[in-house]
Amino acid sequence: MIEPPKSVLRPLDAAAIAGAKALVRDADHAALAVLEPQTGDPLASRVGLATLPDGTPLIVVSALAAHSAALSADPRCSLLIGEVGKGEPLAHPRITLKCRAEAVRPDEVAEARRCYLSRHPKATIYVDLPDFRFFRLAILNASYNAGFGRAYALEGAALIGGE
Repeated sequence: MIEPPKSVLRPLDAAAIAGAKALVRDADHAALAVLEPQTGDPLASRVGLATLPDGTPLIVVSALAAHSAALSADPRCSLLIGEVGKGEPLAHPRITLKCRAEAVRPDEVAEARRCYLSRHPKATIYVDLPDFRFFRLAILNASYNAGFGRAYALEGAALIGGE
């Protein structure tokens, strides 16, 4: 009889949820992964990142960027967030969010713009250009690694709202 592999995931607790939320809320950039419309191949790029008041990730992209066309064709995407410091890179916290990109509606652009510019004030030089638009990234679920041996699975709702 073959035994199923032992889960490496820890039970989710309040400290893990707080750590995951902080990582997302404090990040100013992330790696965005999308699917190329022509080939279906994965494509990753760095994006500036902010959050809406409820913690939903927010990006602004140019229509000229490959990831903009990809999000328009297929809203499935993921974000990898984490800072690497001194020492072993895999010892530092990181989180991968599985998301669905949603273009920010015209009546929500003012709030999205305010949130984004509060994190990226120098973005005033491009956010109002006609080819740029905001996307909210609705979190479906997440994989949070707080460091070696501290891995957690979270539902997207756990990362939205509260502090």
